[in-house]
Amino acid sequence: MAGKSRPMSQIKQLIRLKQQGYAIKAIARCLSLSKNTVKTYLFKIGQAKLNMNELLELEDPILDGLLNAGNPAYRDARFEDFKERLSYFQQELGRPGVTRKLLWEEYKQSVSDGYELSQFCFHLGQYLKVQKRSSMVMEHTPADKLYIDFSGKKLHFIDGNTGEIINCEIFVACLPFSNYCYATAVPSQKTPDFLDALDKCIQFLGGVPRCIVPDNLKSAVIKSDRYEPEINRCMEDLANHYGTVIVPARAGKPRDKSAVENHVKIIYTQVFAKLRNRSFFSLSALNSAAEDCVLKLNQTRMQNRSYCRQERFLSCEKHLLLPLPEHRFALKYYAELKIGENGHVYLGRDRHFYSAPSCYIGKKAQVIYTKNLVHIFVGGKQVALHQRSPKNGMPTPPWRNIWMPGTVSSEKGTLPITLQEQMPYLRYSVNWYR
Repeated sequence: MAGKSRPMSQIKQLIRLKQQGYAIKAIARCLSLSKNTVKTYLFKIGQAKLNMNELLELEDPILDGLLNAGNPAYRDARFEDFKERLSYFQQELGRPGVTRKLLWEEYKQSVSDGYELSQFCFHLGQYLKVQKRSSMVMEHTPADKLYIDFSGKKLHFIDGNTGEIINCEIFVACLPFSNYCYATAVPSQKTPDFLDALDKCIQFLGGVPRCIVPDNLKSAVIKSDRYEPEINRCMEDLANHYGTVIVPARAGKPRDKSAVENHVKIIYTQVFAKLRNRSFFSLSALNSAAEDCVLKLNQTRMQNRSYCRQERFLSCEKHLLLPLPEHRFALKYYAELKIGENGHVYLGRDRHFYSAPSCYIGKKAQVIYTKNLVHIFVGGKQVALHQRSPKNGMPTPPWRNIWMPGTVSSEKGTLPITLQEQMPYLRYSVNWYR
């Protein structure tokens, strides 16, 4: 047989001819087999615990496993000793500079009649294949998750004034059900740039997924943990604004977000490669070109599919996304400041004083400020709301305050602070509250 097993359909013909009383030479001539092959299979059939009729009823793979059980190589006495060394070989291969040939040379020094190099590599390779962790096909629900990540490689643009090459990080996101993807260049992976890219991605999708799965970068996850990761507060603010949740992937487990890992490779081919010979002189020009490449990718038919990413997204997924809120997300910053004797809090980032009602002088205030607004809270109540000012060292007086409707209590009783009611008092200074 030259070490090669015959098809089981042919072996069943052999069994039937034997049942009909044909001799070995006649069976070999009818089936175009050698006499030794016929003898070998008749011997195996005789060793089987089933009779010929039962063997004929078996499916081909089962019959093959019964008649060709095991390889003689694994019944070799040398294999028993070799088997005990396999875990050691696997461990040593993980060390720098260790090769299979080096391990074989050391093996031959200790076992002179051991396997030669080809058999050594074959059996070791079979063992290593078995040790690899298997993977499963992940089933995804439409509009359920948005996977996000940054690519390892970077694109760049040229500063038109200085000629400096400025590298950019590439933000990549995808919906795993439709494989609809998004990519954009940002100056860095810092929190403001990262959240700005994620905000643009959600606007690009036209809806909000129920869950966002980021990597464990510091802009999203302060401290990674398998069970209780500590999410960046700004990331939580974005999730609360859009009505979604953040579920970071486990640290060191890229398969948790395999869809976006694969799309990073696709972006290398469809964006990086196509833009490699082009020069850009602004971030917006770079993003415009990248956007065209991503659009073409989303509109290209997928392999072994009758649809493209965009068709799949529009027909099966977009209408299931959560609706977008009325306003876009604004990044919030937090500070705990004391209201000074002048009735103002000093915001160090702006080098600016923002006023608060004088009845709260000396108290701790929680200050939340965005790009345009400054909110001041005392005792769980909002007591002031200001437009953020770019003027360093200048105070914002109370008549520039955008007061919230309601009242403020003071020693003289309850004072009105609605916009209509405060108009007659705007000519007074902060001492009015006293």
